[in-house]
Amino acid sequence: MSKNKSNLWQVFKGVAASMLGVQSHANYESDFEQPSFIPFVVVGVLFVVGLVGLLILLVSTLT
Repeated sequence: MSKNKSNLWQVFKGVAASMLGVQSHANYESDFEQPSFIPFVVVGVLFVVGLVGLLILLVSTLT
């Protein structure tokens, strides 16, 4: 596995796959070899906020 820095798209794909439970073991290991966890935290928080916002919008539209 390479210890190169992940770009934003790779971080987003890793977070989305992890949240959906479909992350491969190789990608999981690659994510944990990154020099900083901060991009994963930021993208994860944004992903959760977006999901909650989408659910609020959906519920308010249907009621």
